[in-house]
Amino acid sequence: MADTSEHGTERPDQSKPLHVAGAIRAATEQLTELLAQPVEAVSACERHENGGSSVWRLSVEVLELPRVPDTMSLLASYEVEVDDHGVLIGYRRARRYERGRVDRR
Repeated sequence: MADTSEHGTERPDQSKPLHVAGAIRAATEQLTELLAQPVEAVSACERHENGGSSVWRLSVEVLELPRVPDTMSLLASYEVEVDDHGVLIGYRRARRYERGRVDRR
């Protein structure tokens, strides 16, 4: 059964560790709420051990500035961490880019 946080948002069951789908859901819901911007996609999700507990690290693509045409919209890639119970630990914007641009790596 889900629990409710002090802000009224629903949290995952704190007694069960998350699987990948739960980590993605928790990260995207909380990041959307904090940034007030829509999440477009999750481009990476990995679980790391952190001193006896697990941390999920995700790369999340967020629409920051819609433009017309859509290929000129500005997106940002955020590095996000949630703990094994779905609680957001931290996030940071790693890069910002136009939707229509291809990485030259």
